[in-house]
Amino acid sequence: MGHAHSSPGPHRTYRRVLTIAGSDSGGGAGIQADLKTFAALGCYGMSAVTALTAQNTVGVKGIHPVPPDFAAAQISAVFEDIGADAVKIGMLYSAELIRVVAGQLRKFSARNIVLDPVMVAQSGDRLLRDDAVDALTEHLMPLADVVTPNIPEAEALLERDIRSAEDLRRAARDLGRFGSRSVLVKGGHREEADSSDLLYLCREERFVTFTAERVGSPNTHGTGCTLSSAIAARLAGGDSLEEAVSRAKEYISRAIRAGSAYTLGRGHGPVHHFFNYWV
Repeated sequence: MGHAHSSPGPHRTYRRVLTIAGSDSGGGAGIQADLKTFAALGCYGMSAVTALTAQNTVGVKGIHPVPPDFAAAQISAVFEDIGADAVKIGMLYSAELIRVVAGQLRKFSARNIVLDPVMVAQSGDRLLRDDAVDALTEHLMPLADVVTPNIPEAEALLERDIRSAEDLRRAARDLGRFGSRSVLVKGGHREEADSSDLLYLCREERFVTFTAERVGSPNTHGTGCTLSSAIAARLAGGDSLEEAVSRAKEYISRAIRAGSAYTLGRGHGPVHHFFNYWV
C-alpha cells in the first residue's frame, strides 16, 4: 500500500494551447469552439474567458465583460503553472482589456500567437467597442504571428472598402504594417464560387493563396474561431505558418461540410468539430 507515487511515471508532454476569448453559451463559437478544435487536433486546451455572452444560433442577447484584471489573473494562472505552446486570441471587447492581455503576453514571452480580430458576430451583433480598434492595432497586432481578419474586419481595421482581388492584396500588405509576422485575410465574404484566403508573409513579402470550394451550408457559426484555433493548434505542433494555415483550412472545410448535414437551433448552426471521431 502507499506505493502509488513511487514509480517515475511516463514523461509525455501535451501540446498546450491557450484561448483568450469570449464564451458562447450556444457552444458553436468562442472558447467552446476553440476548446473543441484544440481537442480534435490533438492538443490540450486552456482558456482565459474575456466576456460571457448570452448567445444562440440566432444572435447575441447580451454581453457581460470580465473585469480586465480578472482576465489577466486567468492568463497568469495558466502561464505560471502550465505554460502554452500557442495562444489564440478572440473576442476582447474593450481597449483596456486589450492592453492588459498584451501586457500579459509580453510578460510571459508567449509564442505562436494567433489573433482573430473579432468585431462583429455572424448575426451582425457588434462585439468590439469603438475605442478598442486602435488598441488592437497598436498593442496586439505587433505581438501576433498571424492575424486572421475576414473582409468586414479588414475593412474596419483599414477604414476602407475591399472589393477586388487587388484590394485584397493591398489590404493584406497594409495590415502587415501594424507589425504581425503574417496576415491571413479570409475571403469567405466575397461572393465567388470558391472561398479563397490570402496569406501574406510580411518579412518575405510573399503571398500564398489557399483555395477551398465553397460549401453551401447554413451552419457557419464559429467558422472564424475554429480556423484561428486550428492554426494555433498546428503551430503548437511545430508546423510552419504556411503549413499551419493550409492544414487548418483543410480542417475547417471538412468541419463545415460535415456540419452541413445537421440541424441545430433556428439560425446559423455550428460546424462539426469532431467529424473524425463520430460514427
